[in-house]
Amino acid sequence: MPIKWSALRVSEAMDMVEEFVNQAAEPLEQAKIVANEARNISNLPQYLDQRLVRLCIDIERIDYIKSSIEAVRRDLPNKAIQSERKSADHGRQPVLVG
Repeated sequence: MPIKWSALRVSEAMDMVEEFVNQAAEPLEQAKIVANEARNISNLPQYLDQRLVRLCIDIERIDYIKSSIEAVRRDLPNKAIQSERKSADHGRQPVLVG
């Protein structure tokens, strides 16, 4: 029974999501470094140190995002993606200009 949604479009969307996440990875790593350095400010109250620790942990969650992208990809029916690609390649017709 064919699926009623486009596995190819979901796959392409995950490619785009992954690209954006990868672009964000380096700035987030820099933000984590700065947040860790802020923890070294002298006389920093413990409650602020705890907030900074939490911020660093939240920044590290980018790995969870990457895992979620992979989970979506694993759940996509491979044959449906291949079939849609074939249909798209063979289904394109030249535009006739008259």
